[in-house]
Amino acid sequence: MAEKTNQNITQTVKEYGKRLWSFVRNKLSTNEDAEDILQEVWYQFSNLSNIDELENTSGWLYQVARNKVTDFYRKKKPTALEDYRYENEDGEVNFLEILLTDDDTPDLQLFKDLFWEELMDALDELPENQRYVFIQNELEDRTLQQIADETGENLKTIISRKGYAVKHLRKRLAFLYNEIANN
Repeated sequence: MAEKTNQNITQTVKEYGKRLWSFVRNKLSTNEDAEDILQEVWYQFSNLSNIDELENTSGWLYQVARNKVTDFYRKKKPTALEDYRYENEDGEVNFLEILLTDDDTPDLQLFKDLFWEELMDALDELPENQRYVFIQNELEDRTLQQIADETGENLKTIISRKGYAVKHLRKRLAFLYNEIANN
């Protein structure tokens, strides 16, 4: 009986393993978290006393996986800067996600304070027209076209000013980027 149960478990893992992995991985940000969740699902499955009586094994596995992912997000409380790290498709860290989070752990609050102070100092170093374009576009959420229309400048000029501002800020704030990227 135990051997038959082990065969059923092995067969189920072979049959659903890859699909279940993809399902869980698409819902989590790291492979490690997905592996942990999947391990919990398989552990719970292996501890079922009535595996042979399951009417819909696939449905059961996906429901348990869904519940485990939900539990994971309910329990997870970011405690380090690396937990807030978000990279866009170009591999650039998005500081906005970090700065606008409501969770204020001491480390995060210290980082936020330092970032805003450094950002304001770096913005003060920019020529007025570059600073204006950057602030309006990034902090006031206005489009570059709206800024061009308001100032009467050519859109390409506005884009260029924003580009120069971004280059300066990236260079000036590189140490903060490295702080997050190396965590």
